Amino acid sequence: MHEHRRDVVIIGAGATGLTTAVRLRDAGLSVMVVEARDRVGGRLWTDEIDGQMYEIGGQWVSPDQTALIETLDELGLETYSRYREGESVYVGSDGVAHRFTGDIFPAGEHTESEIQRLIGILDGLVAETDPAAPWEHPRASEFDRISFRSWLEQESDDAEARDNVALFIADAMLTKPAHAFSLLQALLMAASAGSFSNLVDADFILDRRVVGGLQQVPLRLAAALDEGDVRLGQRVHTIRWSDGGATVVTDDFTVSARRVVVAVPPNLYSRIDFDPPLSRLRHQLQQHQSLGLVIKVHATYERPFWRDAGLSGTAFSPYQLVHEAYDNTNFGEGRGTLVGFVSDEKADRVLALGAEERRATLLASLATYFGPEAVTPVVYYESDWAADEWTQGAYAASFDLGGLTRFGAAQLVPVGPIRFGSSDLAGHGYQHVDGAIRVGRRLASEILAEAGADADAGAGAGADADADADAEATASAAGTSDATPFLSPPPPRRSA
Repeated sequence: MHEHRRDVVIIGAGATGLTTAVRLRDAGLSVMVVEARDRVGGRLWTDEIDGQMYEIGGQWVSPDQTALIETLDELGLETYSRYREGESVYVGSDGVAHRFTGDIFPAGEHTESEIQRLIGILDGLVAETDPAAPWEHPRASEFDRISFRSWLEQESDDAEARDNVALFIADAMLTKPAHAFSLLQALLMAASAGSFSNLVDADFILDRRVVGGLQQVPLRLAAALDEGDVRLGQRVHTIRWSDGGATVVTDDFTVSARRVVVAVPPNLYSRIDFDPPLSRLRHQLQQHQSLGLVIKVHATYERPFWRDAGLSGTAFSPYQLVHEAYDNTNFGEGRGTLVGFVSDEKADRVLALGAEERRATLLASLATYFGPEAVTPVVYYESDWAADEWTQGAYAASFDLGGLTRFGAAQLVPVGPIRFGSSDLAGHGYQHVDGAIRVGRRLASEILAEAGADADAGAGAGADADADADAEATASAAGTSDATPFLSPPPPRRSA
């Protein structure tokens, strides 16, 4: 088994892990990124299905996502606006499609007024909520012990208004039923985007896309690292750690390092054997976080036929299987693509169907919005991240009732030399790529501060001691740095 040594080893080659790695490497530390998948990107994945390019995972960029926008500029990536010309479609509880413009659904005068009133109340609560520490809200304990659904029922007697406001958080963001998470968790979701109104505004939250796909961010970050510093197809099964350092173990090699970053979703922490075990608090914390469930439905047609009818491709309904849909036509393409989303208990129902029946059922839901042409795409695909071994859900992890106040602060605390981070743990940009980048930057800054290193550190403290490494390369990599090279085994482990 090969043995490697680095200053920092990062587990997970998504946006968080690679952002951390590039920043540390640029500051003079040696790094290795270890990834179980055979690709980089994590929940960002651009692929071709039957010759059609689809963004299987995350894809949109909004104006408030300044960390992502800065990264796109640094990497030389261009963006383009999502198509939104024309009218949107809303399907009410009666199953009838209604065309409309603006942000508020055409659900009747009283219901529309109630939706606006509820959004106003939520905007006020969100303004009081720090997304980096929602548990510090003066009423955090109260808000974390009532479900979002129950709170809405207390606030309004209009069922359709409640269903529509719930959609913005439950179906569209956390991808869990509104009775399964707290009001405080909903406020965190909205605060991470700046306001509840921002979540309601599809033209804001789903503003732009990256030409060629958003996975180019992690691909280009990985390309900026040195050869051999990103290892794919390597599942980490053990971390042996003490206060002085850690050894990360895969089936093929070990990496000894002063510090470790676990940059995977929280539901995957338990796939790693920590030796000694993590604390009781950590074990409990991880059992109270879970990912939601959503199917991303891609349907491509010879032409964007809905535009001919004066439709934007934007559609919503809390009563349809596909609760939201958008024109997702790629930059410069003549074909037209719709993307729709099916979440939580609705996804449970359709996933119980066979593949052909599920396809027909989901296309029929799209046809409710856009007409019979929607049932005959030339390419069709379903993104099901819950079936992915190294994700097991989407979009991100959230706490159950009471979990955010009980465990929220603890999830950010390092364990010896180990730090945890991903978009699931972000404040601003929570569950988005922007949040993943912000967390990566924060982790790198904390490690550099702790190591006493800065951007002028030497060219790579901590030589790679591979058995087959070239002696000259090893010597040139072993420069001096305040981050002491980890050239001996970790100190003895503390007792469990």
